Amino acid sequence: MSFSPLASSPVTLAATLLFAALLALAAVSDWRTRRIPNRIVIALALSGVACSIATSPSALGAVARSGSGIAVGLALWFPFYALRWMGAGDVKLFAAAGAWLGPERALVGSLLAALLGGLLGALWMLRTHGARDTALRMAVGATVPGLGFAPVDARSGRAIPYGVSLAIGAFAAAWVPPLLQGGSHVAH
Repeated sequence: MSFSPLASSPVTLAATLLFAALLALAAVSDWRTRRIPNRIVIALALSGVACSIATSPSALGAVARSGSGIAVGLALWFPFYALRWMGAGDVKLFAAAGAWLGPERALVGSLLAALLGGLLGALWMLRTHGARDTALRMAVGATVPGLGFAPVDARSGRAIPYGVSLAIGAFAAAWVPPLLQGGSHVAH
């Protein structure tokens, strides 16, 4: 058995609330300051491993599953940090959420976060650059990769708080697979 927010036990309910609270803290922090504190990321990762161990018949399997989720989250988002398109806190946030999600749901969460992040990015560009400049940047970015979207210094206030999309994507991934399976949860 692994973490599933749709399970009805009090332990799972408490875990779901903790997962949601830590993701919400990270999202609010990123929105307000463009920073995700390491203490939130560490708490998210450690509690994810602990929850996985507590809900699994095999501690070794649970640690492997959490570690794989962390690795998937890191592998999927690190390239964007390397290109300076997102901050290290964003990457660490999703890797830590991977400890809760495991590798399969980390992949689903990344896809959901990317879709939401694209929408957030377009809205953010409209807000900061206006419709004409946004259309031009998107057109240039679509024809010449990298030219339309230059890295932005987080301290300028113009950076996109991508941690919000990552947090929502991670939380949604915890819910989506069980819903797609008709409410049941397949053990990993």
